[in-house]
Amino acid sequence: AQQPPDSCQTLCDCLEAAKTVKCVDRNLTAVPPDLPSYVRNLFITGNSLARLPAGAFPAQRLPDLSALNLSGNHLRAVEAGALAALPALRQLDLSGNPLVSLSPLAFGEGVSPLEELALRGALRDHGVLLSLAAMLQSGALRNLSRLELANNGLLLLPAGMFSALPALRQLDLSNNSLVGLRNVSFQGLGQLQSLDLSDNSLGVLRNGTLAQFRSLPALRRISLGHNAWVCDCAIEDLVAWLKESDQVEGKEALTCAYPDKMLGKALLKINSSDLNCSMPVDLPSQLQTSYVFLGIVLALIGAIFLLVLYLNRKGIKKWMHNIRDACRDHMEGYHYRYEINADPRLTNLSSNSDV
Repeated sequence: AQQPPDSCQTLCDCLEAAKTVKCVDRNLTAVPPDLPSYVRNLFITGNSLARLPAGAFPAQRLPDLSALNLSGNHLRAVEAGALAALPALRQLDLSGNPLVSLSPLAFGEGVSPLEELALRGALRDHGVLLSLAAMLQSGALRNLSRLELANNGLLLLPAGMFSALPALRQLDLSNNSLVGLRNVSFQGLGQLQSLDLSDNSLGVLRNGTLAQFRSLPALRRISLGHNAWVCDCAIEDLVAWLKESDQVEGKEALTCAYPDKMLGKALLKINSSDLNCSMPVDLPSQLQTSYVFLGIVLALIGAIFLLVLYLNRKGIKKWMHNIRDACRDHMEGYHYRYEINADPRLTNLSSNSDV
């Protein structure tokens, strides 16, 4: 039912003509219960909503709510079903909240119509990151076209995190601390157009990741600025890809951060002669080659030893006979002395003869 015009004004600014309600910096501890049913754009920001419980938005009350901004509210928990009763929800902003609990069922058990989700600075807790990954992998947000995960200090991303987002067009991972993308799969993101990886701690992108970038037909904007590129032999694949690809924005500005002798050098201007690549980069294959070589050497030594034994078999046989004869003579001497010591008569005889 339509709310009286003045009931909304007590806690929020309600603009019926614009279908907009703003509850900004009102020290709210819960979602206002009397929001007008006409609202399409709802801003509840800068308040003190510690938790968003199930039923925070009453069923059937907000049938047209399309954009919901809950940023900067000190939210710590988004519980199961908290956002389930919003059939028209397309945009959600939870940025700037110190989340410690995010239920994978926050949108209910079905598939949410949500298209844009912003979580800038809201994933500092690792458990929340894992919960988000579970939510995304469940397919509940398979309609997402934009996902913002910037400013979260992320080091690594859960494997397969983006595997159930076939409609995703924009992915923002900027201003984190990502050190690598080895366990990150972009397969299945056939609609992805923009990928922002700027302001991270990436030292290199491996061939597997570069192959994924090449395989995404719509991906035309990749941002890689302000990363800690390590310009050693492992950077060769990345440099080759940069030179041939038109996917990277501002690639001319990408420069080396390490080692010191390469500091500030543009990646596009690196040649093989700049890198000391005389030694193989792939240590496991290098060790494998060393083991094979060692095995061949040992086998060769064994074959030579057997050949020497075969060629000197007569001499070795004579040497063995000589040792056997010497040992037998030695043992006979011991046996003779033992017989003398064992016979008292011979012992006395021996003693008398000594006297």
